[in-house]
Amino acid sequence: MKFTETPLKGAYQIDIEELADARGFFARSFCARSFAEHGLNPAIVQSSISFNHRKGTLSGMHLQVAPACETKLVRCTAGAIWDVMVDMRPDSPTYLQHFATELSASNRRAVYIPQMFAHGYLTLTDNTEIFYSMSEFYTPETARGYRYDDPAFAIDWPAPVEVISQKDTAWPLIGDTA
Repeated sequence: MKFTETPLKGAYQIDIEELADARGFFARSFCARSFAEHGLNPAIVQSSISFNHRKGTLSGMHLQVAPACETKLVRCTAGAIWDVMVDMRPDSPTYLQHFATELSASNRRAVYIPQMFAHGYLTLTDNTEIFYSMSEFYTPETARGYRYDDPAFAIDWPAPVEVISQKDTAWPLIGDTA
């Protein structure tokens, strides 16, 4: 695996390294030892799949706070998404800054999202599937979120939002939570 740190400290893009032959290829997509060597939390206690029927579906911006702060490993296994993470660590020099990248079934890239980062995505194709692995169990009482269109984040989404949950439109703006 090839780990590339993003401009947000502790957040990584992870690309596979293919071992190819006439049959196709083999590649590791996760290795606890490699994650630990890069200072990343290798714990995975839960995995989930999100499937979206329509291009333009937005989910986000979500995180869990203490005592259930979680890291996420996110990969798109069908279709393509514009994946975005926002640093929500108040003491971080990159507080409220975001990093975005395309994750797709064809590029097989994953992102490692540290604790206290909000996360969201916009589907770029119909019939998109996202595979998540998390370091903590889903804990509803610690779930938080922020508006995907919060001016404080200045996220340039690459396409219009066509489908979004009522819950995701009701999250507060960062200025409303201070």
